[in-house]
Parts: sequence; C-alpha cells; structure tokens
Amino acid sequence: MHKRGPDVIHDHAGMRCVYGSNTPGMLLETDSKSLRSMNGSRRNSGSSLVSSSSASSNLSHLEEDTWILWGRIVNEWEEVRKKKEKQLKDLVRKGIPHHFRAIVWQLLCNAQNMPIKDQYSELLKMTSPCEKLIRRDIARTYPEHEFFKEKDSLGQEVLFNVMKAYSLVDREVGYCQGSAFIVGLLLMQMPEEEAFCVFVKLMQDYRLRELFKPSMAELGLCMYQFECMIQEHLPELHMHFQAQSFHTSMYASSWFLTIFLTSFPLPVATRIFDIFMCEGLEIVFRVGLAILQMNQTELIQLDMEGMLQHFQKVIPHQLDSGPDKVIQAAYQVKYNAKKMKNTKLSPVDIMFCSLFRQRLRTENRLLKQRIDTLEKVSGQVTRAQEAEENYLVKRELATVKQQSEDASAQLEQAKKTISQLQQQQQQPQAESVLQLERELVQARLKEAESQCALKEMQDKILEMEKRNSSLPDDTNVARLQEELIGVKLREAEALTGLKEQRQQVRDLEDHWQRHLARTTGRWKDGPKKNTLSELQDELMSVRLREAEAQAELRETRQRMLELETQNQIHSNQLRRAEQESRCLNERVQTLTTQNKDLNVQLQEIKRRQAEIECKSKEEVMAVRLREADNIAAMAELQQQISELEIQKEEGKVQGQLNHTDSSQYIRDLKDQIAELKHEVRLRKKTTKKKPSRSLHSHKFYYTFYFFYNLESINNHLVYQL
Repeated sequence: MHKRGPDVIHDHAGMRCVYGSNTPGMLLETDSKSLRSMNGSRRNSGSSLVSSSSASSNLSHLEEDTWILWGRIVNEWEEVRKKKEKQLKDLVRKGIPHHFRAIVWQLLCNAQNMPIKDQYSELLKMTSPCEKLIRRDIARTYPEHEFFKEKDSLGQEVLFNVMKAYSLVDREVGYCQGSAFIVGLLLMQMPEEEAFCVFVKLMQDYRLRELFKPSMAELGLCMYQFECMIQEHLPELHMHFQAQSFHTSMYASSWFLTIFLTSFPLPVATRIFDIFMCEGLEIVFRVGLAILQMNQTELIQLDMEGMLQHFQKVIPHQLDSGPDKVIQAAYQVKYNAKKMKNTKLSPVDIMFCSLFRQRLRTENRLLKQRIDTLEKVSGQVTRAQEAEENYLVKRELATVKQQSEDASAQLEQAKKTISQLQQQQQQPQAESVLQLERELVQARLKEAESQCALKEMQDKILEMEKRNSSLPDDTNVARLQEELIGVKLREAEALTGLKEQRQQVRDLEDHWQRHLARTTGRWKDGPKKNTLSELQDELMSVRLREAEAQAELRETRQRMLELETQNQIHSNQLRRAEQESRCLNERVQTLTTQNKDLNVQLQEIKRRQAEIECKSKEEVMAVRLREADNIAAMAELQQQISELEIQKEEGKVQGQLNHTDSSQYIRDLKDQIAELKHEVRLRKKTTKKKPSRSLHSHKFYYTFYFFYNLESINNHLVYQL
C-alpha cells in the first residue's frame, strides 16, 4: 500500500513543501492565517518597529501587500487569467511568493482535478521496467538537499513513486534522468499526487515529452534554434565556438532538459521555473542567450576545456547574488516567436541531428563512465573503512599467530627432547638409566613443590574470599566499568595462555602415545631395555603431570588475580563512599550555618516589625488625641453659642420690659452666633475620622450641658416675665 507523508510544511532553501493541502482553498487558508499571524506579531512588537530602519519597514509592508495581492489573484484566477494576462506575467517575472508557488503552478498549467490523479495509487501498486534505473539515479538527484540526501528518506521515496508512476503512464518515454530534477523541484513545493499531475501536464503541454523521447528530435531542434539565435545576436562568439568545435549541446542540452536546475543555484533556477510555468521554453532561450552575452568577453579568450570549466564553475557563482539581474537581461534579448516557430530543420540539419544524437549517446556513455568512476570512488571510501576493519582483524590475527609461533617453538622443544631421548637410547644403557633416575627425582621434587605452591595459593584464595565476603556490595556497575576493562583484558590473556598450555599438554600426550607405539617392538628384547622403557614412560608421565600442575597453577593464579581485583574494586568503593560521606557532612555543616544565619535574620525582622507596630500605635494615639481636642473645642464653641443665645433672649425680655428698642443689640448677637457656627463647621471638616466611643461620650456631655443651661435660662426668663 502507498503511504503518504505527514501533513507538515517543509522549508528547504527558500522552498516550501506542503503535504496534506490538496486544494487551493486550504493553501489560501493556511497563507491567510500566516498573514494574520504576521500582522498580529507586527502590532504586538511596536518597540522593535520603532528601533528598526525605515527601509526594513517598507520592505515588510511591501511583502504584506504582495501576499494580499497574490491571495486575491488565486481567489479570482479565472477572471485574472482572461482579463489581466499581461499584469499576471509581470508579477510572475518578479517572482511568485514561495507560500503561493504550489497552488499557482497548478493553476498555470491547469493541473487541478485531473482524472489521472485518481489512478496514482493504482499505478504505485504496479511494477515498472524502469525501477532499477530510477533507484540507481535517486541518490544522484539533489544529493546535497536536505529533503533528498538521506538514503531511503521521505524525499527519495516520493520521488521514486512519481517517476515510477509516469514511466507506467507514458511507456514510450519511460524514464529519463533529467526529468527527476524537475519532479524533485515539484516535490519541494507540493504533495506527490499534485506533483505527478503537474509533471504530466508539463510533459504534454510544455514540449518536455518531445525533449525526453528516445529520439530526442525536439532537443536537436532546440539546439539548432538556439545556435541560430547565437549566430544572429552574438556572431563573434558563434565564430569562436565554431573554431573551437564547441557545439551547443556541450553546454546547453542540460539547460533545456532540466530548465537550469542542474546548472544554476536552486533559488535562481526556481525563479526561472516560475516564468517557464507561465511562458514555456521561451524563457530558456532568453536566459541562455543572456548568460552568453554576460560572459562573451571571457569565453572568447578560452579554449574548449576552459569554456567547459567556465560553464560548470564560474557562471553558477555569478548568480549567487540573485536572479533579478539575469532575468532583466533575458527580457532585453530580442526574441521573435513567429520566426522561432518557422525555424525548421533541413535534410542536412536532420543528418546533423542524427550526428547530434550519436554525440549525445557518446556524451551519455562518457557520463556513465564518470558515474562509474564516482561509484568507484565511493567504493574506495567503503573499502577504506573495510581496510580499517581488516587492519584490526589482522592485528588480532598477528597476536594469534604470535601465540601459535610460541606454541610451535614449545613443540619443537618437545621434539628436541624426544630426539635427545632417542639418542640416549643408543648410548650405554647404564648411563641412560642413571640419567633417567636423576631426572625422575628432579621431576618428583618439582611436582612436590608445585603441589605445595598450589596449596598455598588455595589457602590465599580462601582468605581473600572470606575478606571479600565481609566487604559491602556495590550494584553501581557504571562506576566500575573503566576499572573492569583492564581486568577483563588480563583475564582474556590469562585464559588464552591457559588454553595454549592445555593444548600443549594434549599435543605432548599425542606425541608420547605415538612414540610408545613406535618403540613398543624395540623394548621387548631384554629386561634392561624394558626397565629403560619403564623409566622413560614414568619420566614422560611425570612431565605430563608437571605440565598439568603448571596449568592448574596458572588457573589458580588467575583466580587469585581476580580476587585481588575484586578486593581493589571494593576498596575503591569504600574510598568513594567515605569521600561522599565527607562531602555530605560538609554540606550538612554548611546548611546548619545557613540556617543559623537565617534565624538571626528572622529575629532581626521580627524586632523591626515590633518597632514598626509600636510606632504605628503611637501615631494612632496621637491622631485620636487630636480628634478629642477638636471635639472639645467644638463643644466650647457650641457652649458659647448657647450663652450668646441666652443673652439674646434676656436682652429681648429686658427690652420688652423696659419698652426700649434693642434691635441693634440683637443683630450683634446674631452676627456673633453666625461666626461661631461657621467656625464649628470648619472644625467638623477638619475632623476626617470617626470619633471613638470616648469622644462620643464627651460630645454627649457637652450637649447635655448645653440643654441644661438653656432650660435654666428659659426658667429664669419665665420667672422674670
């Protein structure tokens, strides 16, 4: 089953790959959301806009206007395509925004809602005869691009799917290597189904199918037309090309087959491809002639090899600054479309085209040889890695050979010993018997010594096992890994030596058995010969036991070495534990000191808080005292008012009794009362806080006193009346 890539957006070198957006509406919705997010971020970053220069601000507004304009164009595509075709071409020449490029390309070539899109999944289930060729060339298509450079990546997989599907749809063309670069560019912008539909449209409606046919007749016609343009516009350069036998196909065939994708930097080629989607192959003729005009002076001074190097290395770097310069120069080239359509090949030209096809085949063969050379280079890199691995294996093999040579030397020594024994048989039997007895005694002494040493080693092993059992275990293997590496190496060497020793013992036993088989018939002659043979047998058996004892001694030493290593490991663990304990104690002391400092700071803060509370209480008491004084003053003023009113009433009574006019006296009293009331109001305004219960009691006392005096004055007046 075909697996579609995830619905994500990739941005590679200014290219946008939108996976999962199958319709223009979805693309426009995504772009409008991104536009709104850009506007929101612009509004939220006022300080950064103030600090930026006016040029960058104008550029951001221009980009925003471009997005809005292209969004309207896509939404109203049919009307714009019919009524504003010239304005649309001008916008395409200035460059399609990369977020709109996928949908605009589909609209330009009318690749939406194609019936073949529904057959795509079925085509992927079929088998194509070109699959091996496609697989071989996949890694060579955009080898440095992030989307395609990983082996078996998503980019390589979808590129293979599209090329395979088209090779099944158009079996006459099948697969051509240059077409993979065009499909790769489409896949950088859109999902594989849409890329497949656009590629089918390009092959059918943009002359690409004729270019990629096996006969390549259309490519020969393009080469002829381009050469005619060079002859017309650049006659000196054309004569130089003719003099150097520098044919147009040697540098321009890839321009037409890949639309500059393999010759120019990818951003520049993408801008040219925008115009190609709108205007067709005309832009290839224009840009090609503009490139030749820009480099005419340099090319005239070069030979064939120099011109090839100039086209491959110098011209691409001239376009690193951007495509605007070359596009502007391309549209200054005089291009007659009718004349180009009427330019056809004569019989001589057809013959030339056949020669041209042969030349292309030759060039193709040379390219294949170069590819094979590159594959050999990559194979050399692989072989270098294998050589490094072989070196490690050889080094290990040399170690094994050295061990084998040592074993062979020991075997030769054993053979010499056997030959000496055979020579001793020819000597007088008495001397040989005495010699064998002495060797037997020495061998038994050595055996006894080895047994004693073995017992001592076993006792040491038991002691070390007891000592290790008392040590604490540590399960942290990661800390001991470095220490165990050396131990394992020594253990491997010891085991290898032990195996060699045991192999030597077995070889000696085999040699001894063969020796017994050869000498059995000789020793049946006399009793002395039988005694000699017994002694030799016993000597050989003693030597064998000695070898076994040495092997066992080695094994015991190895075990002791392991126990010593374990003891060292446990000692290191104890040392590390003590260091950690000391660090923890130091940390506890530090924390205790910090805790004491914090307690002191806390006590100081509490003391300051208490002082602040005392000050605040004193201030509150002072405020309350001031309020009480104000209230007392108000009470005194009210008492004065009451006294004046009493005097007023008394004056009225006396005036009535004396039948005199006291109006002036009454007005004076009223004025004094009004002033006192005004002062009382001012006193009330200055008092902002609510008086306490004690102040209320004072006010009640003065009010009671006022009414009491007023009642006494009233009684006095009544009494006088």
